[in-house]
Amino acid sequence: MLKLKANTAVYLILIIKKLSSRRHFCVRTILWAFLFISTCLSVTQATAEHGYINAQDFQLHGFISQGLIDVNGSDFVNDDGELSTELTELGLNASYQLTNTLRFAGQVVYLDGGNRYEKGFRVDYALIDWSAYNDQYWQANVYLGRFKNNHWLYSSSRVVPFARPSIILPQSVYFDGFRDIAVGSDGAAIKISHSNDTLGNFDFTLSYGSSPISDEQTNIILGDFALGEAEQDYETQGSFYWQPSFSPWRFGFSLLDSDFNYEKNTQADFFYDSKFSLQFYTINALYEGEKWEFSGEIYQQRFVMNGFYEPDYHVDNIGQGFYLQSRYKVNKALTLLARYENFYLDKDDKNGKKLEENSAGQVPYYFGFHKDMTLGLNYDITSNFSARMEYHWVNGAGRLTPVVVPNKLINNSENWQMWAVQLMYWF
Repeated sequence: MLKLKANTAVYLILIIKKLSSRRHFCVRTILWAFLFISTCLSVTQATAEHGYINAQDFQLHGFISQGLIDVNGSDFVNDDGELSTELTELGLNASYQLTNTLRFAGQVVYLDGGNRYEKGFRVDYALIDWSAYNDQYWQANVYLGRFKNNHWLYSSSRVVPFARPSIILPQSVYFDGFRDIAVGSDGAAIKISHSNDTLGNFDFTLSYGSSPISDEQTNIILGDFALGEAEQDYETQGSFYWQPSFSPWRFGFSLLDSDFNYEKNTQADFFYDSKFSLQFYTINALYEGEKWEFSGEIYQQRFVMNGFYEPDYHVDNIGQGFYLQSRYKVNKALTLLARYENFYLDKDDKNGKKLEENSAGQVPYYFGFHKDMTLGLNYDITSNFSARMEYHWVNGAGRLTPVVVPNKLINNSENWQMWAVQLMYWF
């Protein structure tokens, strides 16, 4: 454990104050993170030394990640298309084993991803984990509070930079515009696991809850002209995973059903009261070998909107998407990545022509799809310090924010590219 001395903290604060200009943002962010994490570690060590908590039952971990990202041809990160440092992820997570069956866990993060999601601090999860039943073959856990979404292949690891396979996850499934809604919910979840020497391992998870939607998130999803309030009524999810005995393969599927509503601002608003419904279904597979890893997810979604543009406006379409990904471990330090993904907003309008016609030309056809070819690599400098880089060739604007009211002025190109590099440290 680190123990931060008082004079060191004072020096750090003075340095941070001097780095007040925007061009020093990365350095200031890392210094603030170091100060915050070191202080937490020092307090934890002192608390354990005085016997207030059992150090063996308390776990504290964190990460600091900073990168550069450059997007040419879209507002995926910023509106001006300049090289950006808006690729910051800081996190601190802790867990405490209160009894043999009861555990507390939580994670606080600071994120800056530009237009991808809201900038600032948020609580990713804060939950009570009750081990309700446990024997040689069965285990059942109940989670209460703000629980993590463990239903999709990378949904639980997307919140930690070094745990996910790439800097930018496949947007066809892990759309960053819905990041804060998709990461977890406030409510309850239950997970039942069964281990069978003949058939393999089975995991079943069911959850119910809702996520708060801030004003900034409302603008990211609906657009800057949406002056009212958005709210998620509920979200129900279920998933089932199976790994055959002694097999490197794992297979699963998941279901999601969620309703949202938008209440217009009575003083002034460009839009009307509305209801949104989303059903989301995925099938996935993962192979983890000694050198190779293969993964993929196929999904179909149903999106229903009533109101918003006009009181009687109605849309009901079926969207589809998938990605195929491979990773190859060259040696202990270097891993290569290749991925292709495809997304259609409407399976009956894969070229987006109906979208453009139905909007009287206000929404260009290329907002109806998203295709991305990605190449990347990860290099482990030490056991807890990595560098990652990747390049994307994108066709279409179907996975850009805002979602409901697309920004066609900035996103005036069907084809665009981006590259990103990121340094990651964790403890």
